[in-house]
Amino acid sequence: MPCTEAYKEHIEYTFNAFCRVVIRYAAINAWRNRNKRRQREISLEYLTEEKFYPFSTSDKLFIDPYKQYPVMICGQRVIFTNGELAEALSALPEKKREIIYLYFFGRYTQQEIGELYGRCRSTAWHHIHSALQMLHKEMEVLFHEES
Repeated sequence: MPCTEAYKEHIEYTFNAFCRVVIRYAAINAWRNRNKRRQREISLEYLTEEKFYPFSTSDKLFIDPYKQYPVMICGQRVIFTNGELAEALSALPEKKREIIYLYFFGRYTQQEIGELYGRCRSTAWHHIHSALQMLHKEMEVLFHEES
């Protein structure tokens, strides 16, 4: 079947009509998507005028990252960069602070801590565990006071 000029013109018109329909529905979809997005979005003017939300916040973790908090434990001056941890350690009884210092900073084993206090290894572990629980409770108290 030979392609006549009329047939080529018909194909061209059909393709043009198809392209117009595709572009029209693409525009309709884009318009619908834009309206859906507008319904979900809140303008910045509304936030500043109606709700008084600040545009920025200052995170207290980054106010002074080099501030140091010294704590005296076992006659040693231990410097912390976390103020809440230093305050919680200071609130613990002296013996609990010493046990935490020996285990975490002095790198003593449970056996060595037990020997220092005249106890067995399992008792030393119990003292370390209870000291950590007390420290955890102190940290929770400090966290809830800030909130």
